[in-house]
Amino acid sequence: MTATQAPLPRITLIATGGTIAGACEDALQQQGYRAGALAIDHLLKQVPGLATVADIHAEQLFAIDSASIEYSHWQQLAERLKQLLADPGVHGAVVLHGTDTLEETAYVLHLTVPSAKPIVLTGAMRPATAISADGPMNLYHAVTAAAHPDCRGLGALVVFGDTLLAARGMQKCDSVPDAFGNGKYGRLGLIKGRAVFLYQRPVRAPGDFQVPATVPNVALLYGHVGLDPEMILQVGRHCDGLVFAGVGNGNLHPAWQRSLTELAARGVCIVRTSRVANGTTVHNGDIDDDRAGFISADNLPPVQARVLLMLALSKTRDPRVIQQLFDMY
Repeated sequence: MTATQAPLPRITLIATGGTIAGACEDALQQQGYRAGALAIDHLLKQVPGLATVADIHAEQLFAIDSASIEYSHWQQLAERLKQLLADPGVHGAVVLHGTDTLEETAYVLHLTVPSAKPIVLTGAMRPATAISADGPMNLYHAVTAAAHPDCRGLGALVVFGDTLLAARGMQKCDSVPDAFGNGKYGRLGLIKGRAVFLYQRPVRAPGDFQVPATVPNVALLYGHVGLDPEMILQVGRHCDGLVFAGVGNGNLHPAWQRSLTELAARGVCIVRTSRVANGTTVHNGDIDDDRAGFISADNLPPVQARVLLMLALSKTRDPRVIQQLFDMY
């Protein structure tokens, strides 16, 4: 480094496994590979020029298929990020993660790691040993975003296929390299090489939830033609909270509504959301939520509504307070 050169941003990188670290003997095979088989040092060597973007300090927290993620992994990841980002010398963080549950982990970190420093998650749809593996470019772009000052204060972010996405509302919507999106709510920006183009900012606040030692049991059910209302009651008897993805804008068959109202009266926290990809569940819209004791999830996807309800119930059991949390986050 010369006297005129500024030091590179220091980025901490946490590897958790997933397809981005997947390996297979056949370079043409994109299924049946071993997720998380390659160590982080191997992945970094596959990305030319990365050392010119940031001073990277990498560690392997765990190495699993993200379909096997448990709450204990979220605890480890959130606490480790808090420790690392508390260092004044660290400018941001990148998390390498499998795609199967990335939208849940991203929202967990958005709600539980209250740092203005960028937290950027990425992964891959093709294993590292495949022809035209997408992981190296995703990794390069994720580090670029984490090191960029414009990405500060946006909460947790996801970088995938040249696209910069907010954690809230982001979903896996395909099984090709361009796998993630925010639907009609739009991407935050693009990343091209070392250039970050930011076009909009999230309006919902990042969370300041603690990561509790244990969390309440929260289930998720989807409404569908022929769903037996007794099944709703059976599931509700074994959980503290239930997210119900209704049809349309979270609409409910009268029999489903009766079962959910009964569960709410018993103290089960009921969140009403929509099974529609861009669905918005309006509070007291087609359903009188206040009378039934329901919480409405606005436009949160069902799996992210479950994450927020799980953390909210670790704070309070008051539906009115939980509704305020859903309106805020």
